[in-house]
Amino acid sequence: MADAQTRGLISHAQLQRGHGKIIYRIVLTLTVVVFTLVFIGPLYFLFSDGLKSAAEAIQTPPTIIPHHVHISTYTSAWGRVGVGRLLLNTLFYAFGALACQLVFDVSAAYALSKLRPVMGNVIFAMMLATLMIPATVLVVPQYVTVSDLPILHVNLIGSPEAIWLPSVANAFNIFLLKRFFDSIPRELIEAAAIDGASPMRVLRRIVVPISRPILGVVSIFALVGVWKDFLWPLLVEGGFNPSRETLNVGIWEATLTTPQNEIIAASAMAAIPTLVFFLIFQRNILAGLTAGSLKG
Repeated sequence: MADAQTRGLISHAQLQRGHGKIIYRIVLTLTVVVFTLVFIGPLYFLFSDGLKSAAEAIQTPPTIIPHHVHISTYTSAWGRVGVGRLLLNTLFYAFGALACQLVFDVSAAYALSKLRPVMGNVIFAMMLATLMIPATVLVVPQYVTVSDLPILHVNLIGSPEAIWLPSVANAFNIFLLKRFFDSIPRELIEAAAIDGASPMRVLRRIVVPISRPILGVVSIFALVGVWKDFLWPLLVEGGFNPSRETLNVGIWEATLTTPQNEIIAASAMAAIPTLVFFLIFQRNILAGLTAGSLKG
């Protein structure tokens, strides 16, 4: 029984043999080293190139270790590119998009999962179908929509709402939330309804507290999604108000007047928050993706 539970591509008997154990450890070590280099290599060059001089940073082939370390490149990039201001702008957009997603996506997922509206399955299937559409295909329709908001006829170009509102239509987050809500026992909802709780109160007092793991995952995805976006903020904010540019747009525009090594240093500083986010919340991300997948 124990052997059946631990059985893999290589049997336990083969691992006990001298040659089998040696080959297994060699293959495992090579695999780990290769994958580590593939993932860590670009990060190493990102941070190390920021320590090089301008000439060495664009040298071909690139140097593995900087000939002379220029720590001042990072301080210079911080002031010239305005990384601090861009960081605050991006945080403002990211947390605004997060608030909108938590309000609207949680409500949509709760309605589809527990309220069971008419043709709810059809609506949910149409939402999931949008995941098959490349994001770039939707750029023009989204731009037309925010430039003349239907019914209200308001132009949102150049305002934070132009970044916040399109992020609400996130079928993947609604899918994750609905799958988690489906795993909540319906008896809890029915018991609260018998006690006189309205659907909104059930959502606020029962569903949301239970759903903290998946809400954390959706929050991380929302923040990272805005943080790494470039094309959409460039279209709706870039050029309209330079003081409110995001990190990616600000760094891109700085390439016209800033040395290459300082641009790389600014990009490295822009990557630090997302790396810290992942290192801190990696278990939450993995746990949230599987949360609600098992019932009972």
